[in-house]
Amino acid sequence: MATKKKLVKKTEDQIDIERVQIGVRLEKRMVKVLKAVAEYFDVTLTDLLESIVLHSFEGGGANAFNDDVIPKINEFKKIYGMRYGVHDNYRFREVVAPRA
Repeated sequence: MATKKKLVKKTEDQIDIERVQIGVRLEKRMVKVLKAVAEYFDVTLTDLLESIVLHSFEGGGANAFNDDVIPKINEFKKIYGMRYGVHDNYRFREVVAPRA
């Protein structure tokens, strides 16, 4: 995603797809940051996640965000308490909240 609100959809280049519902659980603060980033770009959470995954699959340093967007993402991470990074997911330990 180049810069804020510059997601362009060309109708002549569209690819027909079929989306499926999947059961995915993500860390709570990460979800808040993802939602904030999607709102920042004025796109759906689905569009944002698909873009991130497609860039990741490209390899070779492909990044879904330009360097000018990273400070904004870091700001969202700070706001929502996401104090971990790319190499920390192996340390995740899910804590089940007690039922009331």
